[in-house]
Amino acid sequence: MLLRLCGCLRRRRCRVQSYCTGLNWHVAQWDCTLLANRCVTRHCQTWTNLSMLGEEIVGGSVRAEILRRLRAAEIEHDVRILYACESGSRAWGFASPDSDYDVRFIYVRKPNWYLSFDIERRRDVIEYPIADEIDCGGWDIRKALHLLTRTNGALMEWLNSPVRYIEAGSFADALRALAPKVMNSVALCYHYSHMARGNAREYLFAPQVRLKKYFYVLRPLLAIRYIEQGKGVPPVEFARLLDSVLPESLRPSVDRLLDLKRNTGELGMGDQVPEINQFIEQELERHGSSFSGQGRPDVWDKEAVLGQLNDVFRAAVLSKTT
Repeated sequence: MLLRLCGCLRRRRCRVQSYCTGLNWHVAQWDCTLLANRCVTRHCQTWTNLSMLGEEIVGGSVRAEILRRLRAAEIEHDVRILYACESGSRAWGFASPDSDYDVRFIYVRKPNWYLSFDIERRRDVIEYPIADEIDCGGWDIRKALHLLTRTNGALMEWLNSPVRYIEAGSFADALRALAPKVMNSVALCYHYSHMARGNAREYLFAPQVRLKKYFYVLRPLLAIRYIEQGKGVPPVEFARLLDSVLPESLRPSVDRLLDLKRNTGELGMGDQVPEINQFIEQELERHGSSFSGQGRPDVWDKEAVLGQLNDVFRAAVLSKTT
């Protein structure tokens, strides 16, 4: 795809048209954004409280490029991004030098889009192919709010990411305040248990293992321990989980792996780390089927919570800056 950015009209509105070519769409899109920076900036000046949280993790030219892409996505899809953050290994704190940037966002459309009779059949996600190690995608506000009521683990982590690119108004703060009211501990534990069990089974039980997958198993297992101890929604940062719930006897082994992961382009195959494998097996056995068969949480009988979710939705949709 190529993007053609039309000049600002008399009403100072910008329009982007897209059409297919045989080229890589992302190169044309971001070049177009750079060439028309004044137009893009005008379109996006309604962003408020642009957070620099996490600039020490993702900063400089990479952050600037991510913001340009988010601006271009707003124009291309005629949406307003309410919240954007970093997800994945860079937010968790164990990225390799060549790890992707996993940019996730929540957006809102114009009111008429939500008043359409066929809204349930309309696409509620925006996705782009990975370009120059930046993976960018987002959810419509209705999808995000629905998944919040379902204790969606990914959304919970987005809201608490240590790296935030955009926070428009009070939207994200409102969701953070509602999260403890809708959170179901069993559902969240199931999310993390499924993640840990799948990665362990596929990558860690052979004589030779994919070393980086230890983190993708340890992190969800520690998140479960955090929840079980009544501490609430687990922190996104792996280091905070280690400090809070990791058995002290495992700390040297985990720290060695962390140092290797952070300083190596790509952790390959290696021998099992026996003490870590033993911990993983014990935790998975301890969980058994504790978190399965419980069903998803139901908040439809909690009128106060539903009322607050509707207030958040309406405030975002009806905002004059949309």
